[in-house]
Amino acid sequence: MTIKNIVIILLLLFAFISCKNNSDKRTERSGPGKNEMVELNRYFVQKDRERIINFIERKNLKMKESPTGLWYQIIRNGEGNTFTDNNKVIFDFECSLLDGTKCYSSKELGVKEVVLGKSQMEAGLNEGLRMLNHGAEAVFIIPPFLAYGLIGDGKKIPSRAIIVYNVNILRSK
Repeated sequence: MTIKNIVIILLLLFAFISCKNNSDKRTERSGPGKNEMVELNRYFVQKDRERIINFIERKNLKMKESPTGLWYQIIRNGEGNTFTDNNKVIFDFECSLLDGTKCYSSKELGVKEVVLGKSQMEAGLNEGLRMLNHGAEAVFIIPPFLAYGLIGDGKKIPSRAIIVYNVNILRSK
């Protein structure tokens, strides 16, 4: 056996041992575990709720909280039954952050048209629209876990943003 072959064998052996050690390290946990993540999530949900309550009090709004954590105020009741899955709802909207920063609106983008239960939209908006009927107008405050969560939308809505939606139902099918 030549020195070249011995060096190659030693290098391969070293590489194999290094890979084995790295694979062992990958199975070790780093960062918070499941229980810590659950507690951290509870903390953020509670802090977001406090921020929303402070906003509502400052603005003197008369809002209610749904069991899921969506805050809503129906400004004007519409006519007919409330919306359900598969209803196509067409509405004017304005979406802003809790600090008043405007994100999106139907003035720039046109009316929004969604099919409840099928269209990709914020879970909080989907829930809120189900409280409404034809001609209704409402305000929704959507916490991050019912909106864009930890990542935002990658455009105008930042990570962990609380969103305020003003909606006016134009028509439905």
